[in-house]
Amino acid sequence: MNSAGFEDTVFLLNIRIRMVRDTMRLNPLAELFMERCLEDIAFIDYVLTELAKQISDGDEPAAANGAAHSAFDYAADTEWQFNQLLTEFLLESNAFSAQASSQTHEKIMTRRHVSNGRRKIFESLGTSSQPDLAESMVSSTELSILFGGN
Repeated sequence: MNSAGFEDTVFLLNIRIRMVRDTMRLNPLAELFMERCLEDIAFIDYVLTELAKQISDGDEPAAANGAAHSAFDYAADTEWQFNQLLTEFLLESNAFSAQASSQTHEKIMTRRHVSNGRRKIFESLGTSSQPDLAESMVSSTELSILFGGN
């Protein structure tokens, strides 16, 4: 996968994550939207797994250049956003969580654990893994937290 294709894929995943997150936050009738959100969560998880697998297999998007390192940072941030989405799903205040089965809760918790491992893969290849850049740069996740974003 080339760097542009990798970044476009991650960009689309971010949109899907925001859509699922917004759906849960708006609190629609869970019986109408929960199954679709769970399918989207499974799809996002699948795509992130495939991206991490390609990277682990050495099929990195032009790994030698700075743009690739930035793409990995973007993927790590997307993985963090996905993990936050899974955490929000599990909150007792979430209408979807209240209606979800214990099996669904277990799947979400497993996905959170796997997500943490994938994020480490992306972070290890991003600019934050380069010692001379790590201390001088603020990650997109840190900026999001600083500016009160999600």
